[in-house]
Amino acid sequence: MTRRSEVLALALAVVAACAAWWARALPSGVDTLLADSRARWSALSEPQRAQLAARAQAWDALVPMERMRQRRLYQSWRALDEGQRMQLRAAAQAFAALPPDEQTRLRTLYAQQDASQQHGWELGPELGADWPRLQPLFAYVPADERAALLALLRQSDATQRDDLAALAQRIPPQERAAFRQALLKVEPARRGDWLRQRRNQ
Repeated sequence: MTRRSEVLALALAVVAACAAWWARALPSGVDTLLADSRARWSALSEPQRAQLAARAQAWDALVPMERMRQRRLYQSWRALDEGQRMQLRAAAQAFAALPPDEQTRLRTLYAQQDASQQHGWELGPELGADWPRLQPLFAYVPADERAALLALLRQSDATQRDDLAALAQRIPPQERAAFRQALLKVEPARRGDWLRQRRNQ
């Protein structure tokens, strides 16, 4: 056993020794999670454990802002449905097949976008494409509204997003909060008609 493996095995033993205390101190189910983690670790081969240790060291070496960015990207990925994930996997493969100079050009174009536009692409290919037009209404919202508004946007079809984008250009900043609150109260089945009526006023 290598020195690194010994250290990792010792760390795992400490975790196992503390599991009973953690189970009392943390919510129920933690002991099951720890048991699952130990079982997965035991099932790994030596090269897999070394690879996992290297990834952990690379993560520890990141500055806090980069860790935060990667956590945000991971949460965004998990929020996508499988259809959107498939689109993004296909896009990643197409990007990897491009010549290096074209990849560099596209990376430069992305880097030139402001942070809000870049965050918009994290919402997935559909919302990301519409985000520049939706941004005035949804870029800066109270924390307690974000989850509900994001769910609403994900449920909206292309026509509804187009109506929202048109309204985003017309609604003054001081009226946007009231509009969002009214929008959240509309039943999903009526939302399309409601938006079209507001757009046609």
